[in-house]
Amino acid sequence: MIKLGIIGTGWITQQFINACIESGDYQLHSVFSRKLATAKQFAENNNGKIKIFDDLKQFLADSNLEVIYIASPNSLHFSQAMQALRAGKHVIVEKSAFSTPEEMAEIIELAEKNQLLYFEAARNLHETSFEQVKRFIEGRTIIGANFTYAKYSSKMPQYLAGEVPNIFNPKFSTGALADLGVYLLYAAIGWFGKPQSSKYFPTMISTGVDISGTGLLFYEGFNVIVNTGKNINSHLKSEIYFTDGTLELDGVNAISSAVFKDLNGLETVLPVEVKLNPMIEEASHFAEVIKNQSSNNIEKYLEWQELSRDVNQILTDMRHFAGVIFAADHQE
Repeated sequence: MIKLGIIGTGWITQQFINACIESGDYQLHSVFSRKLATAKQFAENNNGKIKIFDDLKQFLADSNLEVIYIASPNSLHFSQAMQALRAGKHVIVEKSAFSTPEEMAEIIELAEKNQLLYFEAARNLHETSFEQVKRFIEGRTIIGANFTYAKYSSKMPQYLAGEVPNIFNPKFSTGALADLGVYLLYAAIGWFGKPQSSKYFPTMISTGVDISGTGLLFYEGFNVIVNTGKNINSHLKSEIYFTDGTLELDGVNAISSAVFKDLNGLETVLPVEVKLNPMIEEASHFAEVIKNQSSNNIEKYLEWQELSRDVNQILTDMRHFAGVIFAADHQE
C-alpha cells in the first residue's frame, strides 16, 4: 500500500481520498493544514487513524510517507511540490498544477533529478470514457469542435458581497480558465494535439481575473472553441464535428454520454464507461506507475507529463493574450 500524505482539506481532497481507498492501492498516512484544528477535524472525518501536522517540514520529514497529494490554492503548488520532491516524495498536484511553464519545468527537472514522479491530477484525462472518445476520433477527419464547461461558483455570493475569495484572486493563480477551463484544454489537446496558436476573450472582474470567457484554439484545417465560466451554469453539450457527422458529448470534464449523429441523422450511441467516483481512475493510474516503473508505464507517464506541459503552456498563452496576469508572472 502506498502511504499517502495530503496538503489541502477541501471537498476535492476528500473525493480523491475516497478514490484512493476504493482503489485499494493507498493508505492515508498523514495530513497537513496550516491550522492544526482543521487537520484534526479532517482526520476525525477519515477514521482518525492518521498523523496530523501544521508544520510542513515536519510533515515531509516522515520517512514512511511516499507520495503527497497537493490540493492547496494554485499559487502554493510550486513551493509545496518543490519541498516535497526535495524531501524524497512523489507528488500528485491538483489541476491547475502550476502558475507558469517555468514553474512546471523546474518541478519536472527536480523530479527527474531525484528519480521521483510528478503527476497533474487532471482526472478527465484518465477516465475510460475519455479514452473511448479518443479511439472514436482516430482516423476521422475533424472540421471543428465546441467545448463548454461553466459552473456557478459557490464563492460568487462572497464576491458579490465585496469580498475577494481565493478563486477570484490573481495572487492565487486562479480564474475561470485556470480552474474549469483546464478540463477543456486537456480534452482538446489530449484528442487533437497541441494547437498552432490560441486566443482568449474573457469577461474580467475588478480583482483582475477572468470570471468567464471564450477561447479559440487554431489547428491546421479546423478550430476549437472553448467556453468557460464561474458566474453561470451552462447546460450546453460539447460537440466534435467530422466530415461525416457530429459527436455530441454531455461534457468533456466528465463524459457520461456520447452520441454520434451522421449527416442523415442516424444515431450511434458510444458505450462509454462511467465510475461512481470520477477520481478513481486517475488514482489507480498513478498508483500503477508508482508501484511498477516498467518501460510501458514510464512511457504512459511521460505522455501525461508532456500533455501537462502543453496544457500549461497554452493556458498561459491564452491568459497572457487576454491580459490575465498572475502574481507569479512577475516573479519570472
